[in-house]
Amino acid sequence: MKILLAEDQSMVRGALAALLSLEAGFDVVQACDGDHALRLLKTETFDLLLTDIEMPGRSGIELASWIQQQQLPVRTILITTFGRAGYIRRAVDAGVSGFLLKDDPSEQLIHAIHAVMAGKRIINTDLALTALGESDPLNDKERRALRLAAEGKSTADIATLLCLSEGTVRNYLSESISKLNATNRVDAARIARHKGWL
Repeated sequence: MKILLAEDQSMVRGALAALLSLEAGFDVVQACDGDHALRLLKTETFDLLLTDIEMPGRSGIELASWIQQQQLPVRTILITTFGRAGYIRRAVDAGVSGFLLKDDPSEQLIHAIHAVMAGKRIINTDLALTALGESDPLNDKERRALRLAAEGKSTADIATLLCLSEGTVRNYLSESISKLNATNRVDAARIARHKGWL
């Protein structure tokens, strides 16, 4: 089984890779962030993507969405520190097969990988119940603009990165602020991140 492991924290990535290498038949390729993982997905064939959610570049959920859009036969398991409702809902919509917390026991990860590869979906029951909470009011374009704003990018920078006009970016950010009842773009990003919508 060829596994793409995408995790931006070197120590965590190394520990996960070491754990997976103990399992017979697992071939692990490491990616240091979401953009690196996407480049590997475009050039190599994998059976499973094991990825963090929040990483520089593309998020784990964005990677799962890309796999789904390309109709690749790659299963995805997200591992994260946060069990936020917004993440879980977006992950399920993106076709993710497994959702685990980083503080889950290590044997649970191996079990989840085998279960997911057998066609099952593995999501912690408590996390699944959490996902029944509030729905995400942001659309993908608003989310991408708000994420870049949260990174400190100017409206002009965001417009360049998303290939949009500055006016369109201002509209997306304004809509985000309004939908989240925030006072400004920083407050909107804080609220969205806390809810798991960013």
